[in-house]
Amino acid sequence: MTTVYDGFDIESFEAGKGLWHARIRRADLSPVAIDGVLFPAMEVGFAWPDPAAAIADAKTHIDRFRRRITSDQ
Repeated sequence: MTTVYDGFDIESFEAGKGLWHARIRRADLSPVAIDGVLFPAMEVGFAWPDPAAAIADAKTHIDRFRRRITSDQ
């Protein structure tokens, strides 16, 4: 299951039976920079019980990235 949110592609995937995670990539495929370190993709969150919960957690992380970038400027 892939969702587009605020310029990011969020892909949920089952890491184990009933254990869902999310992978975040920028929609333009450029790397995500965190504290000067470049990441082509990031896997976030905990093992969620379903793909929707994993995607919701990924959206929370994206929102947190945005707030951090805005406050650093």
